[in-house]
Amino acid sequence: MYALCIGEYIMKANLISRMTLVSLFVSAVAASGAALAQAEPTPVPDHPRVNEVNQRLDNQQNRIQNGVADGQINAKQEARDDKHDSNIAQRESHDQAEHGGHLTKAEDRHLNKSLNKNSKRIHKQRTDK
Repeated sequence: MYALCIGEYIMKANLISRMTLVSLFVSAVAASGAALAQAEPTPVPDHPRVNEVNQRLDNQQNRIQNGVADGQINAKQEARDDKHDSNIAQRESHDQAEHGGHLTKAEDRHLNKSLNKNSKRIHKQRTDK
């Protein structure tokens, strides 16, 4: 009987320590999420370099979709082009985060170089049939 009471006590202690660990983990995740939310800069409205890159990404997405609708671009090409565009958008977001929502001239130049390369690929896909 005494061994049963000790066993129950140990099981309850293990359950309490597991619950404590889970609650600490949840608290840590919530605290880190709040810290990350505060670290994100607010976007700067009407920033010309950001707007230029975003407009070009939108235009390329429209060209890709039009090419798919016309049958000039197949699904594999569409997936590759979308992946390239999302990579550029991700790089843009990273660069903006480093500079308070702005893009430096050098970052803008690099992003536009990548956009030019993608644009040429899309044009070639749409006209080489």
